[in-house]
Amino acid sequence: MREPSRRTTTSAPAWSLPKGITGHSLLLLNTDLCDRFSCEFGTSYAYISSPELYSYTEGPEFLLNRKCFEEEFRTHVSDKKWTELDVAQHRAHAMRLLDGLEVITREKRLKVSRAILYMVQGTFAECSSEAEVQHWMRYNIFLLLDVGTFTALVELLNMEVDNSAACSSAVRKPAISLADSTDLRVLLNIMYLMVVTIQQEDPADSPEWRGTRETFKTELGSPLYNNEPISVMLFGMVTKFCSGHAPHFPMKKVLMLLWKSILFTLGGFEQLQNIKVRKREELRLPPLPEDSIRVIRSMRAASPPASASDLIEQQQKRARREHKSLIKQDNLDAFNEKDPYKSDEPREDEDDNDDNDNSMEAEPFPMERDEVMPPPILHPTSERVNFPKGLPWAPKVREKDIEHFLESSRSKFIGYTLGNDTDTVVGLPRPIHESIRTLKQHKYISIAEIQIAKEDEFQKTPLSGGEEDVEMCSTELLYQGILPSLPQYMIALLKILLAAAPTSKAKTDSINILADVLPEEMPTTVLQSMKLGVDVNRHKEIIVKAISAILLLLLKHFKLNHVYQFEYMAQHLVFANCIPLILKFFNQNIISYITAKNSISVLDFPYCVVHELPELTAESLEAGDNNQFCWRNLFSCINLLRILNKLTKWKHSRTMMLVVFKSAPILKRALKVKQAMMQLYVLKLLKVQTKYLGRQWRKSNMKTMSAIYQKVRHRLNDDWAYGNDLDARPWDFQAEECALRANIERFNSRRYDNNQRNPDFLPVDNCLQSVLGQRVDLPEDFQMNYDLWLEREVFSKPISWEELLQ
Repeated sequence: MREPSRRTTTSAPAWSLPKGITGHSLLLLNTDLCDRFSCEFGTSYAYISSPELYSYTEGPEFLLNRKCFEEEFRTHVSDKKWTELDVAQHRAHAMRLLDGLEVITREKRLKVSRAILYMVQGTFAECSSEAEVQHWMRYNIFLLLDVGTFTALVELLNMEVDNSAACSSAVRKPAISLADSTDLRVLLNIMYLMVVTIQQEDPADSPEWRGTRETFKTELGSPLYNNEPISVMLFGMVTKFCSGHAPHFPMKKVLMLLWKSILFTLGGFEQLQNIKVRKREELRLPPLPEDSIRVIRSMRAASPPASASDLIEQQQKRARREHKSLIKQDNLDAFNEKDPYKSDEPREDEDDNDDNDNSMEAEPFPMERDEVMPPPILHPTSERVNFPKGLPWAPKVREKDIEHFLESSRSKFIGYTLGNDTDTVVGLPRPIHESIRTLKQHKYISIAEIQIAKEDEFQKTPLSGGEEDVEMCSTELLYQGILPSLPQYMIALLKILLAAAPTSKAKTDSINILADVLPEEMPTTVLQSMKLGVDVNRHKEIIVKAISAILLLLLKHFKLNHVYQFEYMAQHLVFANCIPLILKFFNQNIISYITAKNSISVLDFPYCVVHELPELTAESLEAGDNNQFCWRNLFSCINLLRILNKLTKWKHSRTMMLVVFKSAPILKRALKVKQAMMQLYVLKLLKVQTKYLGRQWRKSNMKTMSAIYQKVRHRLNDDWAYGNDLDARPWDFQAEECALRANIERFNSRRYDNNQRNPDFLPVDNCLQSVLGQRVDLPEDFQMNYDLWLEREVFSKPISWEELLQ
């Protein structure tokens, strides 16, 4: 029997900060977090365990799965353990379990499904460590995939989704619990663990396993299951749940399987970067100026120093608030009491949540001092060399920017313009020549611009443009699958995101997302109530994490595949109020959300099935784990910020929505989280709306303006900080969205809707022999009355042959 190399790590690495770190602003180590971010959106083996799949309420089912497996195992196999059998015996038993999935009796089928789930969980009763559990998980999953288990699971899942009796029973129930979704949860657990485990690349895998992995990846993204990719079927479950026809669906597991299926079939951020490089080479475009992932990894969290007047003013405010005399202290301590991103503008511009910011102030930790004012003694020159000097991003210039610059220069010095001509510089002074040369050196042509230009050509010349060569990749297949119902899918995802957001209040008309976490019997003790409360909050956080990852992955892949696919999805997100929803999500105490401790590490799988569990107390639940922040919530916040950036980039109507919804104070509070990646996307959102916020806002927020200058990419001749740009003037924003929508509809109609094609542009057969040789099926009544038709239409009508020949 082949055994992959066993690993010494027993769980995912602990992403925690040193003990003793406190303060009202949170400093997070950027390199470690970028590695963790890559694990979530990549194929690294270091993060294979999936404790978030199970709710704590499902804990007793681990032993039930073991019992079902052992009953089946003892019936057909001797008293040996599973780990003592050879490959042939393993395969024979896996085939027997697969046959058991085809029985008619539901109870028998569920029992076999639980036995398979126990195999997928690594037959943990025979393992002594978490590493051993992961080893047997991987072996058993490849074994089950090899005998065809996944296809049988998809068929069973389709049958459960179409089970009208279960749906009608759940609709009539006043309260839905964990027991209503047992069959679905077992199937989704097996499928999720199979997808996640096979997705992970391990250098120790054999060539057979690597081939199996590529084959499974292709099948998962192809319309082999019910003539549609597996992701389309899961999207259908989401919409059915939101419509109220299937309230018992375990939505957290559906969303997590959907996320991992999209990630596996389409690829993560590294694959996206490789596809982008390959497409630019095919289009003969210059290479990318830098690798964005590496640039963000090397960034440090911004913490600009305060001026002397700010320090004195802060001390006076503290003295008045505490009704004490001013306490003498050095400048460093005074600076640490000052939030560097705290605006000096009046309180009226802030939301109500900012009123309590002063209560959060405390003495920051030593690491923050090093981040802000590094003493020369503590940081030798050899350490500072690692951080590059200057701006982190290479500047970019669009062709449109060069055209605007030349147009304004010609109008100023010559008095006329030449339209889109960017080469003629006759009559312009030499400094203008040098400026144009500099702009062209930094000109960046995106793949989206080439795609838009090609689409315009196809629309202008439908006959001579030729056939479009569409690469049938996984992204294209997924878009074709979700295109007919994409608006409904986006609305459903945003509905669930709204219900899971911590700022949402319970309403009678909101959907119930807790169907797969609430037990049949409600808790009766304080400890049980606290445990359920942690479980419910954790459940909501995981849903937010999954939805944010799904939306971000789809937006990035669609934009790279074709920009109008991205625009179609983005526009429906905007129409479904995604922008105010994300702003509502951030309109909370973001530090409290990121440092929330809604997890009980001793109950996480596989720790809970390998180790002896300690006795839980109310004090231990209240204290939480030792991590200083919750990676899950930080991951969700970064994803939502990136989605907001993608929706508003180069869209002035949507940027005005940020201004109208007063997003500036909400985003400024998010800067308190001193993590470079999160700060970068917050600063990008502030940059695009700075020109609309007025001179007084810019004057009162110079520290934020400085951070934007240091961290965000610059566009040469972009007046983002002054508001003198033409784009800052009020335009007809509704016309902008309507024009974009018309372009999207023309693209979808041309490429995907064969029925809507113009009949004038269809090819015509002019060959007499082929036309007369075609077989035409005539209706029966015409054949019966053919003689009458011949007499009436042919024989009785005179024909002037002379005129016909002329």
